[in-house]
Amino acid sequence: MNIKDIINIKTGGQWLVSPTAEEKIFCRELFSDEHKEIESMILNFAGEEIFPNIQKIEKLDEEFSRSIMNKMGSLGLIGVDTPEEYGGTELDKITACIVTEGLSFGGSSSFGCTFGVQTGIGSLGIVFFGTDEQKTKYLPKLISGEWIAAYGLTEPASGSDALSAKTTATLSEDGKHYILNGEKQFISNGGWADVYTILAQVDGNQFSGFIVDRDTVGLSIGPEEKKLGMKGSSTTSLKFTDAKVPIENLLHKVGKGAVIAFNALNIGRYKLGAASVGGSKLAIKVTMDYALDRRQFGQPIARFDSIIGKIADITVQVYVADTMLYRSVGMIQDAINDLDKSDPDYYIKMGKTMERFAVEASMSKIYGSETSSMVVDNCLQIFGGYGFIEEYPMAMPYRDDRINQIWEGTNEINRAIITGYMMKKILMEEISLRGHLKNLDHFLESNFELDQAKDQLYKEKHALESAKMLTSLIFQEALCAFGQDLKHEQQLSENLADMLTNIFTSESVIARVQQTSSDDQKSIMALNIAKIHVAESLLKIKTISSICLNKIFIKSPVKDLKKLVNQLTSKMVLETDIITYKQLLGDYMFNQKEYPF
Repeated sequence: MNIKDIINIKTGGQWLVSPTAEEKIFCRELFSDEHKEIESMILNFAGEEIFPNIQKIEKLDEEFSRSIMNKMGSLGLIGVDTPEEYGGTELDKITACIVTEGLSFGGSSSFGCTFGVQTGIGSLGIVFFGTDEQKTKYLPKLISGEWIAAYGLTEPASGSDALSAKTTATLSEDGKHYILNGEKQFISNGGWADVYTILAQVDGNQFSGFIVDRDTVGLSIGPEEKKLGMKGSSTTSLKFTDAKVPIENLLHKVGKGAVIAFNALNIGRYKLGAASVGGSKLAIKVTMDYALDRRQFGQPIARFDSIIGKIADITVQVYVADTMLYRSVGMIQDAINDLDKSDPDYYIKMGKTMERFAVEASMSKIYGSETSSMVVDNCLQIFGGYGFIEEYPMAMPYRDDRINQIWEGTNEINRAIITGYMMKKILMEEISLRGHLKNLDHFLESNFELDQAKDQLYKEKHALESAKMLTSLIFQEALCAFGQDLKHEQQLSENLADMLTNIFTSESVIARVQQTSSDDQKSIMALNIAKIHVAESLLKIKTISSICLNKIFIKSPVKDLKKLVNQLTSKMVLETDIITYKQLLGDYMFNQKEYPF
């Protein structure tokens, strides 16, 4: 099925003011035959080449990691985002996520990091903004795995505030080189890379990108960092001391460094969501195997209701993360399909197109990373004391997972991005919040008849419509109270982002279940997942809405507003037997012995 036949959303955030699940979404049930073939290929590769060699990778074996990268290059798995004319396969963004997710089944987050930088921030700046000469020189060797790529943005004094970087680039007197001075920190692939994308200030205030070769005179590479996790990936500092970079290695244009950085990060964010989903599914598999084998009080611990509940909880989260990820990437790909590939500015326009979905990219990163954190925590708990022992399979992923909430922009920064972009879209009327709220009185007066026989998620959909209205109302009140200063109200902004994320995930799950439903047991369990998630999300939205209102109105909210909020929250009440649904789901999962969705 063509994605264009499915999706009609052309800008991120539009789902807030659109009828719930009115549009079909892209989900893994709609994978093409090619998607399925590549998924099978990467899963086999991960199982054969990575999983048996995790300990080699963990010893920071550069030669071995390079050999795996070379094998992936020969299979065309590195060049998914790269044009065919430079040796890439140039497949869709969905495929890129499939590869990233599947690689996680190898069980090595370290190699996932090495690969992720290679195919993401390390090379995409060249793909998007490089000249033909730059692409011809660098891309074939990068996508074959012969060369390793890295990306230098963070500095000792500038992490989240990337644009305040102090590394300078000064044009030489003869006009043939830029002279770089400064230091970059926490550079993934730093010790192994053959080529670096470096961000630096030209003339003190023009943030710009440069391609820097490893053998550049004046570039020195620091020692490997002693890290909490990701021990099999290279992380170093970089120091530039009068490093001479040829002017032809300027990436894009002077002053366009932010465009390079943020476009790469948008892709990195949803790919991190994909890696989190894959790693979480593997953790569920090994934990269920253990719970079925481990006996206490005369029976497998998999038979205990508490363990069943934990498996159900993590299954719900992973199903939701998977659903929102592929919905988001489906929307992005649909928008990209509208572009003219013959346009010389095709990749620049692709970057601008993806920026329209920065909200969903950030949501995928946040929800994916926080899902994997919740999964590994619960899985380690099920292993009990053995979970704390290195010989068992949860200690390493527990350590490795923690970085996911920090890199590609901390989750705090990504929450600010969600609220900031939504605020911009609303103020520019790209999203008609006012138009949506004009229907509020009519919505409250409407009497909806329930017909569960025709729509098993009718109650959830109607309750979610109320949550959309409530969130829209609170966002409007926040804008009225703070205006542009809302961006400085960080805790309020984070809460608004969480309300929006809970709406997006709930709608995504409803849509997926609706369009893939059948009478088999798997579909019934997916329906249970939707009921669980929507019910729990609505409870969160109600709580967060109260917190937001208490901040917006230091004193009590005006009487009319209070009445509206109460009316909306009363329509969000679902009498869902969450515990029973979780018991049914957990039992089903243990019978399947793996993640089946």
